[in-house]
Amino acid sequence: MPQNTQTLIFSGHETFPLRQLWLRKAFDAISGHAPTAPKSLFSDHEAIVRFGVGKNMVSSIKHWAIASNFMEEHGTGFRPTEEATIILGPDGYDPYCEHPATVWLIHWFLAGRGKRSTTWHWLFNHIPSQNFTREDILSGLTEFASEHQHRATETTLRRDIECCIKSYVPNLGGDSAEDVAEPILGELGLIQQGGKGIFEFRRGPKHTLPDQLFAYALLDYWSRRAPNVSTMSFDTAAHDFGSPGRVFKLDENGIADRVLNLENITRGALRWSDTAGMRQIIKMRDIKPLSLLRAAYA
Repeated sequence: MPQNTQTLIFSGHETFPLRQLWLRKAFDAISGHAPTAPKSLFSDHEAIVRFGVGKNMVSSIKHWAIASNFMEEHGTGFRPTEEATIILGPDGYDPYCEHPATVWLIHWFLAGRGKRSTTWHWLFNHIPSQNFTREDILSGLTEFASEHQHRATETTLRRDIECCIKSYVPNLGGDSAEDVAEPILGELGLIQQGGKGIFEFRRGPKHTLPDQLFAYALLDYWSRRAPNVSTMSFDTAAHDFGSPGRVFKLDENGIADRVLNLENITRGALRWSDTAGMRQIIKMRDIKPLSLLRAAYA
């Protein structure tokens, strides 16, 4: 089940993949209001002018800002998350979402947590093979939705699947300006297109993924999976549903290199142990994940 969500969601993006400056637009629109911005910013008569896009795209921007954890609902309005402020705020590290750490973070929230992005979470966690087709995803998602007593039409699922694939495979068909514009997640190279409608996960060391962001994702996953447990096995961090290894499509050597570096980048808060055949990560003391996020941009 996707993390931090009680219901499965297969819509909201209006079939538009996330574009590079959309989170910037959402942040700018809500950050000038205290303590929260009215939700009407995304629906009033000025919304089209405010965001500089069509009505459907405004709805899509709102959806992606929430799904990417850059904006959260608070009371009757919206406010930026701490992560969004660190990245896009007045002293933000990446005001135009150009740093690889930002793109990996967005992917983590969509495919790791899966809040408002069920297909993203399912695709990166439940497809067991290296290669897959749209029909493979449709079949699996249909069964997944049925198991959770969620009614979703085939048309809705197909649209969500297409949007998900287009998010990672740049220029996947279409001739319109919206189709040609490269989605921000495309630069990660996590999925490549083969022949005859076949797609392939690209596993590997992921050289653009900062070690600190891997550690941030690990702690985020750890806090939801086993918050009161001080150890985590290598296999869990590498292969479990929703784990960094699985979501980032890292190979075993890539994961091993990163866990060996945990003690260094967390200043001893996390330590790797390989004693008597027990390969595990030990949490020596608490550490704030946001400090690791900041360090990812250093």
